[in-house]
Amino acid sequence: MEKETLIKNIAFSEALPLASLVDYEEGRVVSRTLAQKKGVGMTLFAFAKGEGISAHASTGDAFVYILDGDHAVITIDEKVLTLKAGESVVMPAGIPHALDAEEPFKMLLVVVKPE
Repeated sequence: MEKETLIKNIAFSEALPLASLVDYEEGRVVSRTLAQKKGVGMTLFAFAKGEGISAHASTGDAFVYILDGDHAVITIDEKVLTLKAGESVVMPAGIPHALDAEEPFKMLLVVVKPE
């Protein structure tokens, strides 16, 4: 019987620069799902300049880590944050949040949901 792979779309047992696993594409938000299970999701994103994700709420806490780019604009409820590469934020479950790319940026998103 083959073992179930919990993380996908990424090489195992290798040092990898995460930002290189998604490419910028003009006019698009590019994503690569690394894990999608009942209680957790892990996705890489590359946002082209001017792109974004409109306000929405998640059933889980969403951890964002900025991998590349000048900055990302993240709105959580009424609070606007500007994050640079190497910075992170947790967007709490049930609270509306949005992301905007004034300039291109890449991020890792990890969403942890109740079981």
